Amino acid sequence: MLPFRIGLPVVIALCAWAAIGQETRSSEVVHVELDSIIHPVASQFILEAIEEAERIDAVALVIELSTPGGLLTSTREIFTAMLGSEVPVVVFVGPSGAQAASAGFFILMAADLAAMAPGTNTGAAHPVMGDGEEIDGVMGEKVEQDALATIRSLATRNRRNVELAEAAVKESRSFTAEEALEGGLIDLIADDVHELLDEIDGREVVGDDDELRTLQTADAMIRPLEMSAFQRFLATIAHPNIAYILMTIGGLGLYFELSNPGAILPGVVGGICLILAFFALSVLPVNYAGIALILLALIFFIAEVKVVSFGLLTVAGIISLVIGSLMLFKSPDPAIRVSLDVILSISIFATVVVAFLTFMVVRAHKRQVKTGQEGLINEEGVARSALDPRGKVFVHGEIWDAVSADTVESGDPIAVEAVEGMLLRVRSLGRRAPAESDDLES
Repeated sequence: MLPFRIGLPVVIALCAWAAIGQETRSSEVVHVELDSIIHPVASQFILEAIEEAERIDAVALVIELSTPGGLLTSTREIFTAMLGSEVPVVVFVGPSGAQAASAGFFILMAADLAAMAPGTNTGAAHPVMGDGEEIDGVMGEKVEQDALATIRSLATRNRRNVELAEAAVKESRSFTAEEALEGGLIDLIADDVHELLDEIDGREVVGDDDELRTLQTADAMIRPLEMSAFQRFLATIAHPNIAYILMTIGGLGLYFELSNPGAILPGVVGGICLILAFFALSVLPVNYAGIALILLALIFFIAEVKVVSFGLLTVAGIISLVIGSLMLFKSPDPAIRVSLDVILSISIFATVVVAFLTFMVVRAHKRQVKTGQEGLINEEGVARSALDPRGKVFVHGEIWDAVSADTVESGDPIAVEAVEGMLLRVRSLGRRAPAESDDLES
């Protein structure tokens, strides 16, 4: 009986410890906010969030989404990771005023539970080219059919309205939160994340092992997960306006360096800005014709300094800059285009900089040379001995051999007409005015 009396409390303690562990094992909800274009930085952030949620065995991962769309490759990386997640993924389009358009619609449909805040919208998921144009021909048909098959697969997996999901892709239909709920595209509407967790408490979702899991989120602790400082930096520059500003500043920096060799700082800053701009352009849908026009504008600006065009090259550069800027991120959505205000501001700034540098270069070319033999031309001095026709003169702090066609007495002012090797050809500026002492002696 003694072993039994000793073993029974141990067994009870182990059972209690296991029960407590089971109760508290999944007491956290990981919450992330994605408010940007869908690009590789956003994809990396979501994949890291899924890994963290799996590491701590969270109750769920809540992605608060607001996006105008983005790259299909990054979108596919995101929803592929969501489908394979060991933790239920909840996508919440919020806060009010947010959208999950285009690529965001695919992410919403891939969620185990889909929710929207009042005043939000989703849909408009028809695939387009990087510059926003329709994809024509056989390739367009292939891309559309692939997108339709993908959205059917996602909608079917999560028991959503397949017909409306297809309409969002094929017809670019958009839906308000209420329309999406009524049409069976989402599971619920909630004002914020706290209300969302209360509403989804007790709901069942299909796990990655095809077994039903009951969510217990009402009393779960929300664990926010944010981008790292470096990710936020990359996400910031991967914005059309920022990328455009960086590219323009980089071009102007190189232009200033080429116009004023040896300045160093403009060239260094310009090179760094161009590298950052190229990174942003690599993750954004760009129109290469726009980039070519902007580079052509830079060539025109540089040529203006080297060639006298009376401002015609500057005008051509400004026109190329404006047109190229408008074409750079051509897209149906204003969020993936450069703001017109930014384009006008940069164009005016570039015009002022180019005009100022051109003025400085022209003024430098017109300025009389102050060094070397050319710098002695028209320089005034004093004869140190009589020039008849050859003698000595004092010019620019030095004594020179000089000849003159005029009669020059010692002490008379002279001016240099030409430099012939080490001999100056001078002219007389008139007789020196007699000093007061000379008048008294006379």
